[in-house]
Amino acid sequence: MHPVRKKRIVTISVILVVLATAIGLVMYALSQNINLFYSPTQVETGEAPQGVTLRAGGMVVENSVERASDNLNVAFLVTDYKHSLRIEYKGILPDLFREGQGIVAQGKLDERGVLIASEVLAKHDEEYMPPEVSAALEQSKAQ
Repeated sequence: MHPVRKKRIVTISVILVVLATAIGLVMYALSQNINLFYSPTQVETGEAPQGVTLRAGGMVVENSVERASDNLNVAFLVTDYKHSLRIEYKGILPDLFREGQGIVAQGKLDERGVLIASEVLAKHDEEYMPPEVSAALEQSKAQ
């Protein structure tokens, strides 16, 4: 084989290996940051994995908010009108958090099937509903 042709093949091979490695690392990093949304029904049926960061949401059930008197622990139920999911959160809830309003919580499911939330997001006005919550509620009502 001609030395110039051999040098080109080696150069192209090295570039392809470096490119494949970079793409593999990017895909791995992105897969670690994906937070899938699950409705309370999906959590109840076991579709949501335990110990993995995920998002869940629905409407906050009336009279379900339990606040600890001596710390910032809060527990409440969210529903998609078919099943309910208990969410436990330690921290200050958003100002717009209310019973009967749509929320999305991010956290991990424990072995009891309770979402231990690291973040709670509330809708920002009367008209807005998070797309995931809206779709889950519509799907639940249709069934």
